[in-house]
Amino acid sequence: MLFRNARLLLPEGIPAASCLRVKDGRIAATGEHLSPEAGEAVLDVGGKFLAPGFIDMHIHGALRRDSMEATPDAFGAICRFHATGGTTALALTTVTAPADAILAVLEAAGRMDPNATGGARILGVHIEGPYFSKEKPGAHPLELIRNPDPKEYGEWLKYSKLITQMTIAPELPGALQLIETLQAHGIRASGGHSDAWDEEASAAFAHGMKQVTHTYNCMSSARRRGAFRAAGLLEFAMSEPDILCELIADGFHVSPTLMRALYQAKGRDGIALVTDAGAGAGLAQGETFYLGEIGGVVDGGVALTEDRKALCSSTARMNDLVRVMVEKVDVPLVEAVRMATLNPSRALGLEEEIGSLAVGLQADLVILEENLSVAMTFVAGQRVF
Repeated sequence: MLFRNARLLLPEGIPAASCLRVKDGRIAATGEHLSPEAGEAVLDVGGKFLAPGFIDMHIHGALRRDSMEATPDAFGAICRFHATGGTTALALTTVTAPADAILAVLEAAGRMDPNATGGARILGVHIEGPYFSKEKPGAHPLELIRNPDPKEYGEWLKYSKLITQMTIAPELPGALQLIETLQAHGIRASGGHSDAWDEEASAAFAHGMKQVTHTYNCMSSARRRGAFRAAGLLEFAMSEPDILCELIADGFHVSPTLMRALYQAKGRDGIALVTDAGAGAGLAQGETFYLGEIGGVVDGGVALTEDRKALCSSTARMNDLVRVMVEKVDVPLVEAVRMATLNPSRALGLEEEIGSLAVGLQADLVILEENLSVAMTFVAGQRVF
């Protein structure tokens, strides 16, 4: 297929009217003037934006379906819904749960063809929990939060090729050993749901932690220790250039001022946009859902626990996050798209496969309207929305 009359979202800028050719599911050429080849389908993009497909490293569900269901039906529903927001690849994310429930998600993902969802491709599984601080549980069940247990996570690591990352509180007993183990298996360790002090975060970084989960949310920050003020995981992450910061930029989890502060600290390369979307995504006002075993409700476009005392994942899609970064944080569009594409692909070691419009990469593409709503989504050159 030849995409014509498109504004390509490239790292160096947005050319006025360009073309992009797809062959055998990959980007074959880009340029200002490309003529159709014999038998080649042509799609006139009509001056809309053509971006790389979005990559969501942290997503729980949609439309009352949850990753913890551990079924192909649930996984497919999640992937198809989020393709409507331009997501072409995602990591199914667990919640704090019994060991067997997390293992079931890994087993189900291992049995499924990741490219046969009818929507976004499944990159693997992000294990979020159960190794959290009980001071920062968020919407995770407090009674199931526990310290790292090598016997327990050893069973999960039998599926190490499926695990994209694990979120853990780095201050817990055994956390540093777990971080080293994850690194040895090629799995990304991300600090989150943590009450860590500065030196505990620093120790985790020295052992291989290179990311933090949903920055600002469920995360320690500067506070007094005796007569002195000390940093927490937040300040450590903002100050360390080699830490990638996840950000739920839905306009609710984090205020625009805080997002601007993070952008000033980390720049275009240090942020990865994530939806953290749960089963409430795609539901209407007042509709209820479950995040794992926790009941939630959609209220004012936000996913809350049933008692409305805490956030309970999000209802966002990736294009919503890009729009918020542009409109409320004043981030240039090409940089906001980078945070949703190239940055996560690099974090996952997939930059030679997906994440940009470079020739040779898989043709995961999203066509965006001027208001950044999604017109079409393509995975490996095949239209999925």
